[in-house]
Amino acid sequence: MIKADFVLLVSCVDRKGLVAAIANCIASQDCNIVQNSQYGDATTGRFFMRLSFAAPQGMTVERFEAAFKPVAAGWDIDWKVHDLNVKQRVLIMVSQGGHCLNDLLYRTSTGYLPMDVTSVVSNHRTWERRCEHEGIPFHHLPVTPDNKAEQEAALLALIEEQQVDLIVLARYMQVLSDEICTRLEGRVINIHHSFLPGFKGAKPYHRAYERGVKMVGATAHYVTADLDEGPIIAQDASNVDHADTVEDLIAQGQENESRVLTRAVKAHCEHRVMLNNLRTVVFK
Repeated sequence: MIKADFVLLVSCVDRKGLVAAIANCIASQDCNIVQNSQYGDATTGRFFMRLSFAAPQGMTVERFEAAFKPVAAGWDIDWKVHDLNVKQRVLIMVSQGGHCLNDLLYRTSTGYLPMDVTSVVSNHRTWERRCEHEGIPFHHLPVTPDNKAEQEAALLALIEEQQVDLIVLARYMQVLSDEICTRLEGRVINIHHSFLPGFKGAKPYHRAYERGVKMVGATAHYVTADLDEGPIIAQDASNVDHADTVEDLIAQGQENESRVLTRAVKAHCEHRVMLNNLRTVVFK
C-alpha cells in the first residue's frame, strides 16, 4: 500500500464540481491520492473531506499551501494541510486516577498513537515516579482557590515553551477557567463517565449503583467554557447487571474511559476530526 505523506482537511458549502477541483489541484502537483473520506451534511449544507496523499520528494506544507490557495479562495474553502511525518506534541494532565494516563503512555510507546508526550502536568505527585520511569518531564502544579490563576498562567507558559499541539485531560479533576478554555479551544480533549448530567459531583458510580443502572460508559470531547458540553469525539459503553458491585462498575468505567480517550486522541492526532458547529465529523 502506498504511504500517505500529507492530509488535507476541507470544509465548505457543498457544491457540484468541488471534489474534482480539489483532486485536479492535487494531481497538478504530481501527488497521488491514497485515501479520501467525505461527508455532506444535509442539515447544514456543509461538505467535509479528509484526503490523504503521497507526494513527490521535496514537497512541503508551504509548497502545497501556495498551490492550493487559489482553489480554496475560489470555492470559499476552510482548509488545513498536515504533514503526517510530524507527530503531534501532546501535554497530558492528570490528577490521582492513572488508568487513562497509563494507557496513553503505553499506546504512545508502541507507536499506536502518533504523538510525542512533551510532559505530564498534575495537581498531585501520585504519578511523578511513573513519568520519571518513562523519561517524561513531570510538573507538579497544585491548585487552590487562591493560586488557580497563577497555576493556569504557569500551564500556559509550559504549553508555549513546549510548542504543544494538544492538551489531554486524562482524568484531571480540576475545572479549567473560561478564559483558558476559550484560548485553547479545539486543542483540549477531556474524558469523563457518561452518567452526566444524571449523576454529577463526587462518587457518581456509587449513586449509579444505588439507582441500579444497567450500563456504564465514557465520553471524550473537546473542552469548551460550557462544562462537559463540548463537541463529542468518541463514546462507548458496557453492560452491567444486578450482581455487579460498585467496584465492578468503577473497574468497567475505568476501562471504558481509557479506551474512549485513546480512541479520541488517536483520531485527533491522525487529523480525522472536524468540527461541525456543536458536533464533530470523525472520519475512520
